[in-house]
Amino acid sequence: MVSSMHGYDGHKDDLQKRLRRVEGQVRGIARMVDEDKYCIDILTQVSAATKALETVALSLLSDHLSHCVAEASAEGGQVAAEKIREANDAIARLVRS
Repeated sequence: MVSSMHGYDGHKDDLQKRLRRVEGQVRGIARMVDEDKYCIDILTQVSAATKALETVALSLLSDHLSHCVAEASAEGGQVAAEKIREANDAIARLVRS
């Protein structure tokens, strides 16, 4: 049976810390727009925030594959097929973004 724990449970604090940092970056970007800062400087900060979110996304994807998909694969059948489909869909969304 698939566990109710999430793969990221072991480093949830790290993920929350990264997300708070991204949140601060986005607030800083909004402030830069309010203050009419130079476009390239704003774009540089948008790029940094985007990379930080990508890091979070890749960490979550890795956790999902090594925990949720691995457990479902061990169980087999429809559960495994569904988890693999979810992972494929998530990868496709990340590649398109």
